[in-house]
Amino acid sequence: MSTLFIADLHLCAQEPAITAGFLRFLQREAVHADALYILGDLFEAWIGDDDPEPLHSEIATALKTLHQAGIPCYFIHGNRDFLLGKRFAKQSGMILLPEEQVVELYGRKILILHGDTLCTDDQAYQEFRKKVHNTWIQRAFLALPLRWRLKIAAKMRARSQQSNQYKSTAIMDVNPQAVEQAMLRHNVHWMIHGHTHRPAIHPLALPNGEAHRAVLGAWHTQGSMIKVTADAVELIEFPF
Repeated sequence: MSTLFIADLHLCAQEPAITAGFLRFLQREAVHADALYILGDLFEAWIGDDDPEPLHSEIATALKTLHQAGIPCYFIHGNRDFLLGKRFAKQSGMILLPEEQVVELYGRKILILHGDTLCTDDQAYQEFRKKVHNTWIQRAFLALPLRWRLKIAAKMRARSQQSNQYKSTAIMDVNPQAVEQAMLRHNVHWMIHGHTHRPAIHPLALPNGEAHRAVLGAWHTQGSMIKVTADAVELIEFPF
């Protein structure tokens, strides 16, 4: 018995090797699990469920096959695919979760999230995040013609890449106090997240006892997953 967690695949048509690796992962690994949790940034970008990109249909079909095999798949939005909506969730059989969720697995209470909300030292990003998560702004964006959304998304991505060049690596990592506050707020001793692309399992000393923070790696040149069983929480990297 095991439950699998992945994040930060950044699937796009320009990276077919990653897509192929993900499809193999679903067929060879996820199909044998109790459940699969995707903790955001499954896609490099998402401008609406009405985007006719063929890759989206391919991934939806693969996830639906997993669902039909009796393996539930849960999804938490990332900073790249926060507009992924109910239409795609239904098409793929995924269950959408809030940005923070506590799951109980094999005797452990685990807080799961994408991880960008923990990077509180990056104030510019947090201000931007607050704006784009405004319901009215999202509705206005999704009401635009598809070609306009594509141009806006491309410009925003270019600005983000340029801005990140001048940020220190420390400022784009999680803030220790934000991690501690989140874990204490949910009364957990385990946390799993992605976003930072810094795979590791960190021991923590909380006021209420020993804890751990498990960080998923990005799927750049290899796959990354966290496997939770009754005996252990393992960070596993594997070739596509």
